[in-house]
Parts: sequence; C-alpha cells; structure tokens
Amino acid sequence: MNFDQIQEAKNFIEDKIEKTPEAGLILGSGLGSLAEEVDNVEYIPYKDIPHFPESTVKGHKGRLAIGTLEGKQVMAMQGRFHYYEGYSMKEVTLPVRVMQALGIDKVIVTNAAGGIDKNFSVGGLMLIQDHINFFGDNPLIGKNEDRFGTRFPDMTYAYNPELREVAKKAADQLSINLYEGVYMGVPGPSYETPAEINMARTLGASSVGMSTIPEVIVANHAGMKVLGISCITNMAAGILDKRLTHEEVQEVTTRVKEEFQQLVKTTLKQM
Repeated sequence: MNFDQIQEAKNFIEDKIEKTPEAGLILGSGLGSLAEEVDNVEYIPYKDIPHFPESTVKGHKGRLAIGTLEGKQVMAMQGRFHYYEGYSMKEVTLPVRVMQALGIDKVIVTNAAGGIDKNFSVGGLMLIQDHINFFGDNPLIGKNEDRFGTRFPDMTYAYNPELREVAKKAADQLSINLYEGVYMGVPGPSYETPAEINMARTLGASSVGMSTIPEVIVANHAGMKVLGISCITNMAAGILDKRLTHEEVQEVTTRVKEEFQQLVKTTLKQM
C-alpha cells in the first residue's frame, strides 16, 4: 500500500466522522463484541473503505466502529485481516497505517491464542510482554517510506512498558488473574503440531496465534505505543489429549467476553 492509497482511505473515514479518534483497538476472533460498547458510534464496513481488504473469518464482523469508549475517542476494528487469508503483509497492516495517518498514537491489540505455558488455563487473559515472529515474513520488507517511519525500527519495547503497567493495575482493580508471557505468531491456517508446540516452548513462547505481530511491527514503525492482550481459548496441540477447533475458540471468547471487555475498558480509561 502506498502513501496516496493510505491517505485516500484516511480521507474517506474522516468524511464519515465528527471527531478524530485518539486510540485504536484491534479486536481478534470472538472479541469483536467490545465494539458494541462504543457510544455515538459510526460503523463503516471495510468493503466501503478505499483499498481495504475484507475479513473472511467467522467471528469477524468486518467493520470499523468509531466513537466514544470510556471517555476516549476510539477507532475499533471489529475483525482483522490475516496472512493466511491470502493477503500480503502490507494489506494485513493497512488499517494500522490508516490509524497512523489519522494521528492515533496508542493501540490495543487483542487476539485469541493457544496456551503453551502449562500453568495457563483456558479462558484466561495474557498480557503480551514480547513476541516471536515465526511468520517468515515482515510487513516492513521492501522500500521504506520515510514518512511512515525509520528504515530500521527498534523493537526492544514493542509492547509499551507503561501501558502494560496500566493494564496490570486495571486487572488488580477488577480482581482479574492476568497472565504475562511471550506470544509466538505463525502463518496458519492449520493449527500447530505437538512437535511445533514443544519447539515453541523451548524457544520461550507462552502462547501462539496467527495474527497480531504484523500489526505490532507496523505500529512500532509508526511510533505508536502498543498494548497486547491474548485470550487463551485453548491449550495448544499435544498439551491435552484432544483435537483443536475454531468453534472452541469462539465458545471460549463468548464465555469470557465480560471479563475481557472490563479489562480493556478500564485500561483504556486510565491510559
């Protein structure tokens, strides 16, 4: 996606809204219901926005929800784009570039993930401390656009330490047991094998999923502060003697959505 295309998408969105959003929310599989909490909301289907891909995954509504949440102007993505859908890394991360063009400087990224740490339990929430990019690709490959960010962005604090502290305090206030760990991103769409999960654990991963990392890389390139939260929707392959299904992912996110929404809203309010 080039600079002009991103500006075109940004201008289209600006024409539809009255107030400019200050924070971005990227809502993962089964977690999009938080967008229903946005007040004075303007819904914009992805298919209407110039150059936007369309979300094809069950549990992703495929629209922006722009309005007020906990006193903050937000742009919430009700569903995201995935590498496994056949989109390029540039297409997957286009919404983050549009957020950057709108002046958004903070983003909360959420996902449904498989638990690798055996101390985790299904339905728990994990604060992402760091990540391991196992996609075999990077959204910054290619000619660098200096108007977006530097050629070689630092990823030491990819998940902003100050925002992580805000989230931990919010979890304490709400009496939510918030895990912390390292998220590994893989291309999918097949779930990992038990051997791959053993490898991931050896490498230091606490959870695994098929999203998030491309958006986080681009958000850091753009100078945004990022907070990442995973919903542990299943234990990863080989930990329990059972097969994995997307239906289980959706069932668990539905079950824990109240706790998830309270954590995100309380964190957002205090950001």
